[in-house]
Amino acid sequence: MKLRSHQMTKGTERAPHRSLLKAIGYTDGELQRPLIGVAQSANEVIPGHIHLDKICTAVKDGIRMAGGTPMEFSTIGICDGIAMGHEGMKYSLASRELIADSVESMARAYPFDGLVLLPNCDKIVPGMIMAGARLDLPTIVISGGPMRTGVCNGQEIDLITVFEGMGKFRVGELSQEQLDELENAACPGAGSCSGMFTANSMNCLTEALGIALPGNGTTLAVDAARIRLAKESGMAIMNLVEKKITMRQILTDKAFQNALAVDMAFGGSTNTSLHLPAIAHEAGLTLPLQDFNRASLKTPHICNMSPGGPDHMEDLHQAGGVSAIMKVLAEKGLLAEDCLTVSGKTLGEVLSNPAVKVFNHETIRPLDNPYHTTGGLAVLNGNLALDGAVVKQSAVAPEMLQHQGPARVFDTEEEAFSAIINQKIEPGDIIVIRYEGPQGGPGMREMLSPTAALAGIGLDKEVALLTDGRFSGGTRGAAIGHISPEASAGGLIGLVEEGDQIKIDIPKRNLELLVDKNELENREARLQAPPAKVKKGYLARYARLVGSAAKGAVMD
Repeated sequence: MKLRSHQMTKGTERAPHRSLLKAIGYTDGELQRPLIGVAQSANEVIPGHIHLDKICTAVKDGIRMAGGTPMEFSTIGICDGIAMGHEGMKYSLASRELIADSVESMARAYPFDGLVLLPNCDKIVPGMIMAGARLDLPTIVISGGPMRTGVCNGQEIDLITVFEGMGKFRVGELSQEQLDELENAACPGAGSCSGMFTANSMNCLTEALGIALPGNGTTLAVDAARIRLAKESGMAIMNLVEKKITMRQILTDKAFQNALAVDMAFGGSTNTSLHLPAIAHEAGLTLPLQDFNRASLKTPHICNMSPGGPDHMEDLHQAGGVSAIMKVLAEKGLLAEDCLTVSGKTLGEVLSNPAVKVFNHETIRPLDNPYHTTGGLAVLNGNLALDGAVVKQSAVAPEMLQHQGPARVFDTEEEAFSAIINQKIEPGDIIVIRYEGPQGGPGMREMLSPTAALAGIGLDKEVALLTDGRFSGGTRGAAIGHISPEASAGGLIGLVEEGDQIKIDIPKRNLELLVDKNELENREARLQAPPAKVKKGYLARYARLVGSAAKGAVMD
């Protein structure tokens, strides 16, 4: 079989190349086999990645068992939770492009025959998948898996409990000792944070896209089953290489529509509306924001996952996992079952396995008894969001689905957080945080601190928050982000003034600034936008090149 890797391993003219590879310890026999790049992001700064060295060893074992030679290399990784609330968060979304570029660079410099992508958290997952779509090699994803649910005083908790506990502490509802107890119990060990936050949303969607084996999204990080799955993934990549099944053969339009349906069913993070379009872009496809609405309107929300509900990833896994969700959807014709998957089988063949079933009909409800009749996400339009805005409607209190109130305007997240935590926000207010978009932030920071503070002080059912930035997958409440165009790109959000009335209608997908057109024209004429926040380094380059959040915030 002619291999891509022969470009650097075959023929007398490649003797110098083989000499260097032998310096690493590879034998002639190993260099004659298919060479599989294993992109991993293990480090000592992300709890979801602290164990990836062990997962990586298992992947390499599987590759060797199936007759291949693994070649491991690494990428960077930023934990959104640790980066939250300070300058570090500006680098989180921006790091997605660095990760994609670094994987691409390695796979072009070393002509691997296949790739195994081993991410786990936040922007590392979409960044690696973007690279895979760009390269179009035989590729499989195996994540590090979710964290166990924390337990404190007999109650299940997670990282969001700590963020909201901080707000409760500030208003006297929690003592320092109680907050310390939450801090010490919420994150019990290795894995991506235990709710349906961004990392777990994206890891679950790898199954829906067909680019990972069943169980990838929900098998716990600390379970032996995760090690076995890693070995199976290592073996599966060899089958993909043999059959010459590349990533773009799997990442089709139908596969993305399947992912949207599953996303709506489990109520994923609003960040999926950034990452799925970006991955589609790298695959040569277009996934407009309005496709999220179309999927939402026809797909009921059937899982009540944290932060909107009580269930965590281990609950979903025990209930049957993503495969069980997909089987429920497929039985009603909501999925394209002819899509190819990395198992070598079609999605329909995967779901026909008798072991795929729902074991808990409260964690995964039937379609005729959903938690909500529409999907977890909604895309809003209107004069305040001409190109769109995104809200996790499944995590919004019913009384806040429609709301009108006065704007409280802030040009940075820090100013808004200070006003919230110092109790300067009144019930009914609509907080507006602008100049925090991909270009204006720069980096489109997640804003879990202000939304969690609102929840902690009990205002999440009375106050809305709008931003051209974004929210953590752990955010709940009437938090509407990704407002496009952003303020720095001339969006109307840049013209909002203190006290302006804003009307939110999530069921009707509408977001309106109730200000006379002539007044807006006068404001635009005298507008003086703040200067660029970053003038050198990677973030400055990112700000110059990044596109709209409505199109995935990809760099052009």
